[in-house]
Amino acid sequence: MEQAPQAETPRSPRFDYQTHPLAKLLFAAIVIGGLAFAGWSVLTDTRGVGEELALGAFLFLALALVIALGFEFVNGFHDTANAVATVIYTNSMPAHLAVVWSGFFNFLGVMASSGAVAYSIITLLPVDLILNVGSAPGFAMIFALLLAAVLWNLGTWYVGLPNSSSHTLIGSVLGVGLANQIISAGSRGGTAGVDWSQAQKVLTGLWMAPLIGFTAALLLLIALRILVRNPKLYRAPDDSTPPPKGIRALLIFTCTAVSYSHGSNDGQKGMGLIMLILIGCAPTAYALNRTLPANSTPAFVQTANIATAAFDTRSGGIQLAPSEARVTLTQALQQRSAEGPRVYAALETLSRHLTNRVASYGSLRAVPAEATSNVRNDMYLVLDTTKLAIKKETAFRPAELSALKAYQKSLEAGTRFIPLWVKIVVALALGLGTMIGWKRIVVTVGEKIGKQHMTYGMGASAELVAAGTILAADGFGLPVSTTHILSSGVAGASVASGSGLQARTIRNLALAWLLTLPAAMVLSGGLYWLMLMAVRTFGLQ
Repeated sequence: MEQAPQAETPRSPRFDYQTHPLAKLLFAAIVIGGLAFAGWSVLTDTRGVGEELALGAFLFLALALVIALGFEFVNGFHDTANAVATVIYTNSMPAHLAVVWSGFFNFLGVMASSGAVAYSIITLLPVDLILNVGSAPGFAMIFALLLAAVLWNLGTWYVGLPNSSSHTLIGSVLGVGLANQIISAGSRGGTAGVDWSQAQKVLTGLWMAPLIGFTAALLLLIALRILVRNPKLYRAPDDSTPPPKGIRALLIFTCTAVSYSHGSNDGQKGMGLIMLILIGCAPTAYALNRTLPANSTPAFVQTANIATAAFDTRSGGIQLAPSEARVTLTQALQQRSAEGPRVYAALETLSRHLTNRVASYGSLRAVPAEATSNVRNDMYLVLDTTKLAIKKETAFRPAELSALKAYQKSLEAGTRFIPLWVKIVVALALGLGTMIGWKRIVVTVGEKIGKQHMTYGMGASAELVAAGTILAADGFGLPVSTTHILSSGVAGASVASGSGLQARTIRNLALAWLLTLPAAMVLSGGLYWLMLMAVRTFGLQ
């Protein structure tokens, strides 16, 4: 196919816009206001359930929240290039307007997100640490993985590499899990540190992202060249001239779609970590979803009774005390195997015990403070073990399977929730982060992947693929890498345009993709070990 003529050496876009002093003041006011709102929300929520936080506990919680929001802020300016590089390098939007536009739609994406991705990350963490997240090892876990993720993201941003925040965070989670496994020296089954089945599901999405981005963008641009014969689509912009209106509208739409989808997926990672912090520091307020109405309790009891009966028929008549049932289910989750009469007996015992307690309280809102952590842990154990058990759907009759899935939804509603204020502060952190520090990676994506200046068709193809893939992954509750999809999409579009790739950049991108997981694992695992040693040295455990 004959290649369309290219414009002669188009100039790079302007990046020298001066920020107005009022804009700086507004930015600072939103940051301070967001942090104050988070603090006020925590105090309101805890006092609303009669949980008074000591000053030291509140300051510790504040530090943890600032680090978690810092991760989302860094995520924002690290990943901004994925949305705005194409509109900037095609002159569809000036740089200073593009980053504000992207930040706003990142904010909206976070606010509209489901929360499913948030808890798919958390399920990668060690069972014993999730059940005891308020302990010193639990807090060491949270701080280690957050600090590791922030440090690696800052390092790759500094050298201008489009690294994946998702990849980094998941590597940090796996590093903490493996370190916990090694330190605890020999938990049964040898896999207590990591939920490998969930890790495989998550990592599949990450390694497939570059292949999807490259192949889909390449094929899409080839199809566009066959179906849409407008030569302007396949030419580089002339100096600072904006594209024709239709093409400009398309590129702004794709920028908007990537920004929104990025917020809907990446914002949830910070939400999940913040919920772990809140559960550890203020369990009475956040371990259970106290916003569920009392009239939902009868439906919960009904589905729980059916599920309990299904477990009982497979228990082989084994009788266990609740304490024994908890140990059995914890071991089942560590070994990732929910089979055998003893496991079903444990599920029957704990489900019945849990149902009776919730029914006696009348609603989750009425669960007393001293019982909150136990109820939440019991719900977590029953929920995740039930999920394992029904993977072999042939073990249950269709009516039982339907009841068990309804039971799961009830348990999830009671434990896996995101308060509105958490969504708001994460959305602010991610949205504001997109507005600073973006130039380094924008230049890499816009100038250093392909050998020619980005054309309108290249930009549109890469971003349409990125937006569609991320939104699909969000629907399945899978974390995916916006960076990997978009940068590989730009590479695929560059190949389809016939311009070729810059070998040095592709090599660096591949190295970042390969090294991020092990580097984040080593960093987080090392930090976790150091923090545990500090805890034991100073007698804080």
